Amino acid sequence: MDGEEILARARCVPVRWDGTVEDLPAGIDGAIARGFDEEGADVLCALLIVVPGRLQGRGLSAEALRAMVEIARSNDLGGLIAPVRPNWKDRYPLVPIERYAEWRRNDGLLFDPWMRVHERAGGTVLKPEPQSLRITGTVAEWEEWTQMPFPESGEYVFPGGLATLEIDRERDAGRYWEPNVWMVHEA
Repeated sequence: MDGEEILARARCVPVRWDGTVEDLPAGIDGAIARGFDEEGADVLCALLIVVPGRLQGRGLSAEALRAMVEIARSNDLGGLIAPVRPNWKDRYPLVPIERYAEWRRNDGLLFDPWMRVHERAGGTVLKPEPQSLRITGTVAEWEEWTQMPFPESGEYVFPGGLATLEIDRERDAGRYWEPNVWMVHEA
């Protein structure tokens, strides 16, 4: 755009949710599927907020989050639910998301920076979601995506992964479940 710059990208979808933990969509995959069922949508579900690396640290993600909550409010939706991808979970891929989601700093705030942005904006943790987004590919695709070889079948830690990757060389398949943490913001 002539002289304009995209500062953040955000995606959300209206979904039906009865307000209980049990009725949360099955992660991001479930939220996308539920988003196609437009009938009865009563809450907004965040799917993505991306800020270019050189612009990070300026509070733009918090502004995008606040905008989503305002979209929910202005459309008479009950709030915003978000399957949050914890920023620092890749540093602890062997720690189950259920434990990671409970970690707090000495000041009492959530340990993870992105979860903390949600918390400071009024969000609360609903539950961890160990199987939020399924990513599959051939062994060659996973080797390309991760820039690392997988010489045998087994579980691997890889750069940027929040959990382990399962490689099955016999089936020529790599399978990964991205964990998230469900959080809610009242409108």
